[in-house]
Amino acid sequence: MSQNVSLRQWTESDVDSLTKYANNKKIFDNMRDMFPYPYTLTDAENFIKRVSGDNPTKVFAIDVDGEAIGSVGVFPKEDISRISAEVGYWVGEPFWGRGYATIALKSIIDYGFKNFDINRIYAIPFPSNSASQKVIQKSGLKLEAILKQSMIKNGIIIDEYIYAILREDWNAMQ
Repeated sequence: MSQNVSLRQWTESDVDSLTKYANNKKIFDNMRDMFPYPYTLTDAENFIKRVSGDNPTKVFAIDVDGEAIGSVGVFPKEDISRISAEVGYWVGEPFWGRGYATIALKSIIDYGFKNFDINRIYAIPFPSNSASQKVIQKSGLKLEAILKQSMIKNGIIIDEYIYAILREDWNAMQ
């Protein structure tokens, strides 16, 4: 595995790599419906413009040896849920199984607790995505709940798995 894995801001120069890796039905099948498929250059340009305006940054490129190979983000909630944030990520298929997702997820969890006034970070992997569930567990999140038949993807009703870590548990890991 490359040792040159980092998180960095998305830039306009990432449009081609973003399109290349995001335009994959296997990735779309494990993302929320707002993630387009097919994933076009225009989609990549719009995404980079949208996330580049965040201050503080919430969505980062996962960079391996100078190339954006995926994305990871932390999304603080609002109103009565403002002490929680959701995390999400994806990695291009050629890079699956190399530990990059785990590095990225651990990094965004650290970033989230250090930069936002939150008490809890959670992730919602699809039930069929056991690889993502393993990444989430390796990152310190524990299964909190399974909400039966609460989501729909590709016309199929599925359960919602909710994994989370509290600030106090993250502090204990430091």
